[in-house]
Amino acid sequence: MRRANPELNPIERLWQALKKPLKNQLFSSLQALRERIQEIFDQLTFEEVISVSSYNFILEALFYAASH
Repeated sequence: MRRANPELNPIERLWQALKKPLKNQLFSSLQALRERIQEIFDQLTFEEVISVSSYNFILEALFYAASH
């Protein structure tokens, strides 16, 4: 079974963007961490999500497939 390259998995790039603001922070509980992640996620714009989770070659393939 072949394993996918994490760098090519869009969710991995999204998690990288979500983790940046958490760097060097300590949380008193798992719930506090969850709440902070939710805050960060809520602040993301549609454009930011697209920019970190899409790849031009994937978008081009989708547009090509939709046009044929």
